[in-house]
Amino acid sequence: MTTLLYAARRAAPMARASTGASACKTRLALNIAAPAFVAALACCPLSPAYAQDSITLPEIDVGSADDTAPTISGERVSASRLRDLQTGLSDTAAILRTVPGVSGYGAGGFSTLPVIRGLESQRLTVLVDGVAIASACPNDMNPPLSYTDPQTVGAIDVITGVSPVSYGGDSIGGIIRVESAPPRFAQEGETLLTGEASAFYRSNGDGFGGSLSVTAASDRISLTYNGSYTQADNFKGGDALGIVRSSEYAKTDHSLNLAAQVGSGLIELKGGYHFAPYEGFPNQYMDMTSNKSWFLNGHYAGVFDWGNLDLRANWRDTDHVMNFLDDKGGAATGGMPMNTEVHSAGYAVQADILLGAAGTLRVGNEFQHQWLNDYWPPVAGNMMMGPNVFININGAKRDRLGTFLEWEKSWDRGFTLIAGIRNDQLWMNTGTVAPYGTGMMQMADVMAAAAFNAADRKRHDSNWSGSVLARYALSDNVEIEAGYARKVRSPNIYERYSWGRGGMASRMIGWFGDGNGYVGNLALRPEKADTLSAALSISGGGKDGWSFKIAPYYTHVDDYIDAVKLASFTDMMGNPTGFDQLQFVNQKAEIYGIDISGAVPLWTSSSAGTARLTGRASWLRGQNLTDHGPLYHQMPFNAALGLEHRIGGLETRIDLDIVTEKDRADPTRNEPRTGSYALLNVQFAYRIDNVRLTLGADNLFDKAYYAPLGGMSLGDLKATGVVRPVPGRGRSVNAGVTVAF
Repeated sequence: MTTLLYAARRAAPMARASTGASACKTRLALNIAAPAFVAALACCPLSPAYAQDSITLPEIDVGSADDTAPTISGERVSASRLRDLQTGLSDTAAILRTVPGVSGYGAGGFSTLPVIRGLESQRLTVLVDGVAIASACPNDMNPPLSYTDPQTVGAIDVITGVSPVSYGGDSIGGIIRVESAPPRFAQEGETLLTGEASAFYRSNGDGFGGSLSVTAASDRISLTYNGSYTQADNFKGGDALGIVRSSEYAKTDHSLNLAAQVGSGLIELKGGYHFAPYEGFPNQYMDMTSNKSWFLNGHYAGVFDWGNLDLRANWRDTDHVMNFLDDKGGAATGGMPMNTEVHSAGYAVQADILLGAAGTLRVGNEFQHQWLNDYWPPVAGNMMMGPNVFININGAKRDRLGTFLEWEKSWDRGFTLIAGIRNDQLWMNTGTVAPYGTGMMQMADVMAAAAFNAADRKRHDSNWSGSVLARYALSDNVEIEAGYARKVRSPNIYERYSWGRGGMASRMIGWFGDGNGYVGNLALRPEKADTLSAALSISGGGKDGWSFKIAPYYTHVDDYIDAVKLASFTDMMGNPTGFDQLQFVNQKAEIYGIDISGAVPLWTSSSAGTARLTGRASWLRGQNLTDHGPLYHQMPFNAALGLEHRIGGLETRIDLDIVTEKDRADPTRNEPRTGSYALLNVQFAYRIDNVRLTLGADNLFDKAYYAPLGGMSLGDLKATGVVRPVPGRGRSVNAGVTVAF
């Protein structure tokens, strides 16, 4: 389950660990073949740990004791819940589907694109340890959450409704914040050496992996080495749906974190390396054949008499390669290499100034730089893909400077108000482009490149955003919250600068999994969203008691970036294929819906243990107000019931997931309709001292179904010639073990 929390944003206080305590629940994968990395280390003057004052409103806690600092009006997936789910999934974004209002676009085995209340990942703020990770692929195969692993994540906070302006800009949707576990320190004068190792196996796709975390610390300095490794073959669809081609994957992540407690707070320096040698994408024409990424983050969190100061700096380099895996005929066709290079860097500064009885004033400034180069080497002997390099994006730059001012005030009667305003200045530009060649078969791209090169490609957006949130505690057990936000997002590099008009070139653009091709648009304007959200929370019986939350919302978007049809793709005989060439355009849209969640204790006794029933449900409706059709990839009504039981060291969990028929589909993108289904998942966990064993089964009855947001199964189309949606995963028996030391 998740934790429903509401609190002022604050720097996380450092907690000391006893020598015998278990490690902070982050882990490092064992992968002998993984490339090594080097992280710079810094030494600083030392002083004791610190804490700070903050205003924390009552919370409904249905998580575990390892939950750390809460977020504003959000849901928390705690480390313990992540450990339960990672036995069956290596995809952090897919795990977030357990949060009401969150779904996901189907993609690779660890690259699901999250969707919050109908707004997909490009429209969300996604932060990993406080840092935004720039996109580095025309198919968005390496989104921010693909650089995380449930095995090594400390906790995930999700804000589905209105969020404060201090939580980020250049987005119109919700917030996802992935945090590593905070550093651990020994008792004064002592040393701490601790860690945790884990391994898992999944029968469907023959998936396996493991992790290891080791922390060495004094009372002043902490050093933690984390990482993970995971690998799987193609998975099987439910019942008779068979193998889902292009769904295999492998990846490893490593990081080293040095933390030091100094006179005014905490300093952290964290570096890491990510390598994915391959990842199949069943709903894309291409697969990922290599993704290498290096990063270095610095963080300072200090507490002073006047308030708090938080400083961050980040750097990341990514080399990304796409081609065809064998499922799509890579060895037979000679492939189609596509290379992307991305350099990104930035900083963020935030000061929380205590105003006494007048509340807290937050002032912040951040800068994010993205440089992207996307080029496709020629293929020997192929007249379409040669003789020259196809320059898709030539050194594009996307620089954003954001500044915000926010005020928070709480009153004795249980009322809290947060109001803020934000401005994001955004500059974009890119160089000239070129097609593969100048032959007659390449004429569409030749003409498109000439027009693009002759155009003014420099863009500057000044985006103003603001939000107001209020929360009122009617009693100890009843709380009401409401908020309004005006948010603005500028187009990304591919939405503005993709230019290819040839059928093949445009098919390479798009993260939608629909089989269509996409063309960028230099005339795109920023999206402007007005959102109203509210929530009523009722609870009783304390931490282990009952709870209920109902949360309606409405979003209207001007200049919503959608698509219009340019042409139909045809086969060699001139017959329509069912896929089209589309172009990004500004339109109008609205999304409204409601999320419901709750929990009820069933019994508590010394002989029968404890049991409780949990539930959640989500319904939404997304509409394009320009063409009056449904928006693409809107999740149909879905609900889940969970039964949890604990007695001694044994934990049992049974989940029933229900999804109704997807009967509202986007006609512009030829979106398929999918049927209703129900899946039963079970898991048993048993703890013996520092060892935890898990055994479970996902989709226990091997139900055959198609994922509503899974897109078209293009990997199967290449092999069979049959067009179908991507099947959902069939039955998988999963086992795992975790050892703390």
